[in-house]
Amino acid sequence: MRILKDFKVPNFKFPKLKMEEITQIEEEHMHESNDKKKNIKYEEKHYKTIKEIFNESTIKNKAKTFILEKFDHKAPFTEITYDQFRQDVIGLGTGLNKILGLQNKRVIIIGENTYHWYVSYMAMLCGTGIAVPVDKELPANEIENVIKRSKASAIIYSKKKKEIIKKIKANLTSIEYFIEMNSDQTIEEKDVGVNYIIEQGKRIVKSGDNSYMDIKIDPEEFKVLIFTSGTTSQAKGVMINNRNLAQNVNVISAYVYLDHNDRFFSVLPLHHTYESSIGFLLPMTNGSSIVVCEGLKHIVPNLKETHPTAILAVPLLVENLYKKINENIKKSKKDKLVKSMIHVTNALKGVNIDIKKKIFKEIYENLGGNLRIIVSAAAPIDAKVGKWLEDIGITFLQGYGLTETAPIAALTPECDPRVGSAGKAVTCAELKIHNSNEKGEGEVFIKSDTLMIGYYEDEEATNEVIHEINGERWFNSGDVGYLDEDGYLYITGRSKNVIVTQNGKNIYPEEIELLLGKIEEIKECMVYGKGQEGSKELVISVKVIPDYEKIEEKYGNITEDEIRKIIWDEIKKVNKKLTSYKAIKNLEIKKDDFEKTTTMKIKRFVEIQKDNK
Repeated sequence: MRILKDFKVPNFKFPKLKMEEITQIEEEHMHESNDKKKNIKYEEKHYKTIKEIFNESTIKNKAKTFILEKFDHKAPFTEITYDQFRQDVIGLGTGLNKILGLQNKRVIIIGENTYHWYVSYMAMLCGTGIAVPVDKELPANEIENVIKRSKASAIIYSKKKKEIIKKIKANLTSIEYFIEMNSDQTIEEKDVGVNYIIEQGKRIVKSGDNSYMDIKIDPEEFKVLIFTSGTTSQAKGVMINNRNLAQNVNVISAYVYLDHNDRFFSVLPLHHTYESSIGFLLPMTNGSSIVVCEGLKHIVPNLKETHPTAILAVPLLVENLYKKINENIKKSKKDKLVKSMIHVTNALKGVNIDIKKKIFKEIYENLGGNLRIIVSAAAPIDAKVGKWLEDIGITFLQGYGLTETAPIAALTPECDPRVGSAGKAVTCAELKIHNSNEKGEGEVFIKSDTLMIGYYEDEEATNEVIHEINGERWFNSGDVGYLDEDGYLYITGRSKNVIVTQNGKNIYPEEIELLLGKIEEIKECMVYGKGQEGSKELVISVKVIPDYEKIEEKYGNITEDEIRKIIWDEIKKVNKKLTSYKAIKNLEIKKDDFEKTTTMKIKRFVEIQKDNK
């Protein structure tokens, strides 16, 4: 387990807005219509394997830019074409198979988001063996454990992970090769550089050996092993096949229009299925380009330099972006004007005149100028954030799924996003609510072509979550929610996080946390049931990390006791909005960071265990 001490939500800095009062709207813009979405043809694709997608897209989009990355912070972004990517993937795949003898073996991929991560993953999917993407933030002992559990034969790692690999190297006797990204090293015992393997592989291909690209991929074959983040229990190995991954790409095209003009901004870790599937495989399918963000603190300058059209994010990132933009609007004394313009532009949009991008041009410029879609997933988000983004003209979509569904099971359609919903079942999936209560809430069950093969070497755990109903495999997501009359899913909690009172009432922490998240003085919080000696009843409690920067701005330099009182008074106001049994009875001010997964979800079971030590 790890504490994300290194993760700091970036302090986005934006220049003051200069928005002028708009007294008239130029006639040419009065004809701009929001009817475009109605005229878009959303067509589901029908790929069976990722190799099929790779082969088609890299030939069709040969001369187009695919990856943009800064290999030197002081230099501009390097643009890598689809053709170079194709040649490097085929070169690496050929080299791994022919030179290192790794065909049909398991290979760990670990490192920050970088070009060789994309190349390595694709080389595995197109014919080398089984890819095992690993969280780069894991401590050495956990990395060693995952390597051993996966029975990997090789490790492809970035330069930043070199020291950790050195530390555990002696214990990894089953590893045949340690392959370093962005290295030209020739083979020296077990060490070799990726660049060397690529170049040697290209020579083999040039000699007329096309054996790598001749490999036929079985859509049902186990090709990716992903260890879950373990927010509620020990990480499990999820077995994914090509069909699971290809279906993500196929069905999203039925809900969202993307093409070669789109540019994705990659800020989430690639070892997670959300980013590797939707942030990598999807744009590749559409001939889009991908910007590799330099890191959280570089988000704003990277956006301005590369002008992306789409961002995949987690709620924490979207909410902070929303917060900082609105703070800047207030400091610029333009908050009333922005509210007024939202009202005006919404009214105009209602009669098919969409001028939001012109009116809110300055906000767009701070986000690169071309942003049109933000997709949030991994956890619930305050609906007002999504509504505000829609109000300024950015399409806000929410996706829903788990590593076990590779990951997309539901998505809000671009033509009818419905802020607050987790989306409708994608076209290859079906959702149903199991054991629903009088409100229609119950466990979310998923039937989908994206559903995993099962948990790696853990049949018992697989049988706990996958149930055969009328001859079909249904997955118990562990989430609690309901479906509206149009089939839109609303998540209200997670069954494993549920607090059950002595009189049988169920309390879902996420519901209360969304309300607490609106309190300016609270940076982060976690609601849970706290055990008490001599009683079986749980006390509804909250751990809070105060927003010290906001508190100092509002109240000056005050004591910890005063901070506690201010926050408690705000919590009491929230309690008035809750039924009595959900009211928070106990407040704990937390001094250190919450322990989190790489998708920024709090590891609740770890935080609760700290109380029991």
